[in-house]
Amino acid sequence: MRQGKEEAICSVEQAIDLISVVKEIHGLNSQELNKLLRDSENFTIHFVTEKGLEVKIDVEKLAGFLPLHLIAVLLSSDRDEALLRYLLCGIRLLHSLCELAPRHTKLEQILLDDVRVSEQLIDLVFYVLIVLNDYRQDIHDSSPVPLLHSALVACSLYLLTGCISSQWLDLALVIVAHPKVDVFMDVACRAVHLVVRFLQNKLSAQHTDNCLKLSPTAESMVNYLCQQCEASLQFLQLLCQQKPFRERLLTNKELCGKGGILFLAQSILKLHGPYFVESSTVMAALSRLKAKVLSILLHLCEAESISYLDEVASSPGSLDLAKSVALEVLGLLKTGLSKDPKHLSASSDRTYPMGHLQLNAMRLADIFSDDSNFRSYITIHFTEFLSAIFSLSHGDFLSMWCSADLPAREEDATLYYELFPAAGWALDSVSSSDLSNTTNLEFTFIPNNNMPQASYVHQRTSLFVKVIANLHCFVPNICEEQERNLFLNKFLGCLRMDPSKLLPGFAFISGSQKVAAIYRNLRSLLSHAESLIPAFLNEDDLRLLRVFFDQLQSLINPSEFEENRVQDDRSLGGCSSPLLRREPQNLNNRNGNLKEEMSENSAFQEDEQFYVRSNHMDQADDITRQDMIDDKNKPVSRSGLKEIDRDVQNVETSGSDTSSTKGKNATDKLVDRLKESTHPGVREDDKVETVQTEEKQRRKRKRTIMNDEQVTIIERALLDEPEMQRNTASIQSWADKLCHHGSEVTCSQLRNWLNNRKARLARLSKDARPPPEPDNAFAGKQGGPQQGHSLKAPDSPGQETAPSNTRGTRSMSRINTSENPEASEFVDFGAAEFVQCKPGQFVVLVDGIGEEIGKGKVHQVQGKWCGKSLEESGTCVVDVVDLKADRWVKLPYPSEATGTSFEEAEKKVGVMRVMWDSNKIYLLRPQ
Repeated sequence: MRQGKEEAICSVEQAIDLISVVKEIHGLNSQELNKLLRDSENFTIHFVTEKGLEVKIDVEKLAGFLPLHLIAVLLSSDRDEALLRYLLCGIRLLHSLCELAPRHTKLEQILLDDVRVSEQLIDLVFYVLIVLNDYRQDIHDSSPVPLLHSALVACSLYLLTGCISSQWLDLALVIVAHPKVDVFMDVACRAVHLVVRFLQNKLSAQHTDNCLKLSPTAESMVNYLCQQCEASLQFLQLLCQQKPFRERLLTNKELCGKGGILFLAQSILKLHGPYFVESSTVMAALSRLKAKVLSILLHLCEAESISYLDEVASSPGSLDLAKSVALEVLGLLKTGLSKDPKHLSASSDRTYPMGHLQLNAMRLADIFSDDSNFRSYITIHFTEFLSAIFSLSHGDFLSMWCSADLPAREEDATLYYELFPAAGWALDSVSSSDLSNTTNLEFTFIPNNNMPQASYVHQRTSLFVKVIANLHCFVPNICEEQERNLFLNKFLGCLRMDPSKLLPGFAFISGSQKVAAIYRNLRSLLSHAESLIPAFLNEDDLRLLRVFFDQLQSLINPSEFEENRVQDDRSLGGCSSPLLRREPQNLNNRNGNLKEEMSENSAFQEDEQFYVRSNHMDQADDITRQDMIDDKNKPVSRSGLKEIDRDVQNVETSGSDTSSTKGKNATDKLVDRLKESTHPGVREDDKVETVQTEEKQRRKRKRTIMNDEQVTIIERALLDEPEMQRNTASIQSWADKLCHHGSEVTCSQLRNWLNNRKARLARLSKDARPPPEPDNAFAGKQGGPQQGHSLKAPDSPGQETAPSNTRGTRSMSRINTSENPEASEFVDFGAAEFVQCKPGQFVVLVDGIGEEIGKGKVHQVQGKWCGKSLEESGTCVVDVVDLKADRWVKLPYPSEATGTSFEEAEKKVGVMRVMWDSNKIYLLRPQ
């Protein structure tokens, strides 16, 4: 009995000693502790307190007992300010010891290699976050709790990187293996959410002040809260980038099914500091916070095994919350896109990165608009803004959406969080009554320069096109009937509104010229979007944009746009708008397959006519409706869209792992230990790596034109009718027959498939025999005609021209093969012509012996390029859009700006922009 009492007394004395030690030496950083250890004996340091007392500290015992001691204090103390302050001191000291551990074997064995101590450290972090969730947000403004609370959340989270692993994947594996992983996810998210609320209270607290100018104390406090909030949110963001953690998070019902992540996102997106608009640090921090939370949502939405939006849609409350978040995202887009980039370049503060806020918002808008639960909602709340964008003057529209450069672009960066000074600033600020004497805390930002300027701009434009394509797409088995042509009708109704209210500061075309301006902008976007295929955009999104343009042209009555008829307050409901000449054509899509009701000539021939006629964007107005169709008596071409499984362009918007791999073996052991202690039910959920990904989300559009049976049937028919593609009646008959053996096949689809097959067989035949002698058309130059000579087109479309065996001498049109939807094929439909090139023309590039290198669009024909005169060298600059040669093939005119190969040119410029001999370029021209 006496022995037990003595042990209890010793335990109490030991606890008192530890409390004194923590209070006395938490202010020593790892360098200062290391100096004391170098001067010590037996790993015992001598320290003199402020009261002049000399204290001996066994650092080995301190490291072994400190985690468990802090847990005991946490569980036994009152939830007051003193507890928060002491916990912050203890975690600060723990971090310094962990930082010191790699330099001392004894410390490393205790803090980094001992699995038992590692488990205690993880438990400490879990318990701290649980306790922090008990604090309320309605604490009075003068309380130090928000300051200590925000610091504790960030410091406890980043303590894991010091004691477990600085590699985010390793850390994610450890957390996922923990039996209380769901508890950690829940309390971490709630703790960060509470910090956001504290921050919002501070941002709006100044409305009671009469002074117009903020005091340095208020700005320093808000700036500190912003940094701690950003550090905590960034911790969650970097974990969500790791697949094991992300997949495990998707199974958390509280955060995903019941909307915990959405509540956090909504609070952050609503952050607003009206009294801090002059503070570049605060405004940049708020922008980065919003960009980071959008990045978290993106990672969840883009997960393959589980559909985050399906989880959200399973609960009516969560679905409504998600729609409100989507509305905030659209609000960010409207605010960001309504600022003229020309003015931003001169006034923006480049010192503090703002994050990829606009780009992440556009990516989320693409995802929301592609989901059946949100498409109508996005249509209702975003169409008016889209119509205003297309009403811009042509110059403003080109600079915003059809340029390879922007005067100002977003810059992203990762906050380099330093735990020791962050905790010290909070402790000093709480102890000091006057913050004006406290040195401001400024963290370092590591730039994320992994996206070239051209890539950023092209991503932005491609997402703009994708949103329009998603809103105009209609899939009968998924979309509701009232969504059919909803976007088109809304767009028509919104065109009568005053766009200057949505985009102040821009120039607009009004009155009778407004329709022509909208057509011109759409044509320019179509032309520019073609150059983004396939690196940034797919054919199907471009096709939907073209269908939208065609239908818009057929339904708008230009005479309705007289200046005195503009009505600013017109309703968006719009189906009865006088702009409509007739009911919109439906995008029929039965059984989820592609339904294309096209004119006799392929819609791709329409595309080629458009491309060749638009040699330069300024000449785009020369194209009329008659130029877009072959027969004015035939209806306008319409194409629906099948569901395709499209890859989302993944832009990295956060930092990368740059830390060391210390404690790797200990991490592996800790993961195994945690897995053994995990409840069987939880352990089964943790096997996220084995989740099958073959079954894609229902909303994803897929492309399947003909099955194997249908292909066999048409191949047999071709034995008796090899020229079937010339006979429209025969194509119609066989298309109807094929529909009885699988998915629906239209006339235009079958014609394109036949053309693809013919072109493929011609290439195979050509590759199997040596090239023939050049004919008279090539008498002056091997591999291409002499300048001044051209190849004549056939007299009529029905007259077949003998297939050419020299690449680059036939005119081509891009279509997709049914056998391989991802590949691009080219079909002969007329003769090529060698002419003087002009910017905007689509051409074929050949090498010295006439072999086709690829196809592209002329970018520049005059002036200098990379220091060389194009006229003197007889060259021009071409953007290659379809490369036949290998990507590593050397360029004939290498330069520092474009590199030495096609691959390097694409990496440096964003597109394959190369110099080429004008004598080895042939114009693509339809019959």
